[in-house]
Amino acid sequence: MRLNWLLLFIPIALGLDWTDAHPTLVFLASALAIVPLAALMGDATESLARYLGPTYGGLLSATLGNAPEIIVGLFALHRGLVDVVKASLTGSIIGNLLLGLGLSLFAGGMKCGEQQFDSKTARRNAASLMLAAIALIIPAVFHFSASSEEEISVHIAVVLFFVYCGSIVLTLRRQKAVFGVAAAADELEEKGKAGPEPLGGEVGWSRNRSLGVLAVVTVVLSVMSEIMTDAIQPAADAMGLTPLFAGVFLLAMVGNAAETFNSIRFARSNQVELALGVTVGASTQVALLVAPILVFFSMLIGQDMNLLFSQFEVIAVILAVVITRDLVRDGQSSWFDGFLLIGVYCILAIGFFYIPVTPAS
Repeated sequence: MRLNWLLLFIPIALGLDWTDAHPTLVFLASALAIVPLAALMGDATESLARYLGPTYGGLLSATLGNAPEIIVGLFALHRGLVDVVKASLTGSIIGNLLLGLGLSLFAGGMKCGEQQFDSKTARRNAASLMLAAIALIIPAVFHFSASSEEEISVHIAVVLFFVYCGSIVLTLRRQKAVFGVAAAADELEEKGKAGPEPLGGEVGWSRNRSLGVLAVVTVVLSVMSEIMTDAIQPAADAMGLTPLFAGVFLLAMVGNAAETFNSIRFARSNQVELALGVTVGASTQVALLVAPILVFFSMLIGQDMNLLFSQFEVIAVILAVVITRDLVRDGQSSWFDGFLLIGVYCILAIGFFYIPVTPAS
């Protein structure tokens, strides 16, 4: 499933933005342009990781795995879209766990029947996500003063970041990227079970080409992110959507699209462990790395970004983590497991759509 044809939306988005077209069109074009850019960034990172060896290559993949989400979040914060950014974090977690993993298990089960996988790493990531859920519960359940809300968010962000650093130490000690897919794919190739072709359609890029693609994609992705974040609020208003729904579903789906396509391809190739690595691992990174980075960045630019999420967001994350943990516990899956996850995602989407208020800042 190739996505490079979506690169055509880069000049389309630039043209629409230049001519002050309707914000909905600008948002859709820029969002579609970001999807292949995120995929190319992942391909370039994985190709570059091959030259660094399994240990540091896995570290690179784990560090840059969520770079598109971070870039989009930084531009949204710079525009003052704090509620949208916070909602996108929730959306990335539940989107990867419910929609991304659900579509993968459904597609893999329909093609391959019941699938087996080693659930040890998936359970470890689910435990990390439970920690993130606890980090969301504390500010939401207890009442703090306005001044202490920012302080407790920073303190919790520091704890989450140190947990992420601990996971990196585990990665280096095991010489395997716990949260990345590249090292796991290399391990399967050594066993004679090579993974499917990357989304970008390239295999074995040279080091210079990987660096060049990574640099160019980062610049273009920054431009597209700026255009999209400028258009998302007026586009949401034009479509009658709240900032909460826009962040949880519109913005998050853009950031997760490439990972979702990749995980589906892995599952259909009967490599459900890699699909779990993409979806569950990406959600773990969002909670332990992306959220703290955005909190720290908000302090630098004077934005009031905290970890005080709405009760519905907290409930949604907890439900997603619990149901995912239960499904990966026995190390096997079927198409109906994926169908259940998709159903939960749709139910949550309906709930978010009808919420008339925005989350507390």
